[in-house]
Amino acid sequence: MPASRPRAAAAPRAEFSARYASSVRSAPSAPSAPSTRSASPALSAPSAPSEPDTVRDVIGWGVFGCLLVPVVLLWCGTAPVTAAGAGLGLTAVTGTCWVLLRHFERAATEAERQTPVD
Repeated sequence: MPASRPRAAAAPRAEFSARYASSVRSAPSAPSAPSTRSASPALSAPSAPSEPDTVRDVIGWGVFGCLLVPVVLLWCGTAPVTAAGAGLGLTAVTGTCWVLLRHFERAATEAERQTPVD
């Protein structure tokens, strides 16, 4: 059995941590006390949407992948038929995921509506 090599010192890891620790952002501080001056409604910040549409974000990235993959395959020299097949396959998977995500989103909304509040 070959002799085991000595383990490398932890210095590179510590050096890396020390070097990049200062670049990591800290958590935002607590908001300050509200101002005593009243802001006019026109100047106040617009209200944010209640919840982001994460299904739309996921499907948007899926569509981006469906378009990008065939382009990259063609750029790498793959046959156009193969690139088109990959694009169609990814489109089918993305469409199926969209249908399932919307279905379960509706089911969760319906379950919340039917759940009695204590």
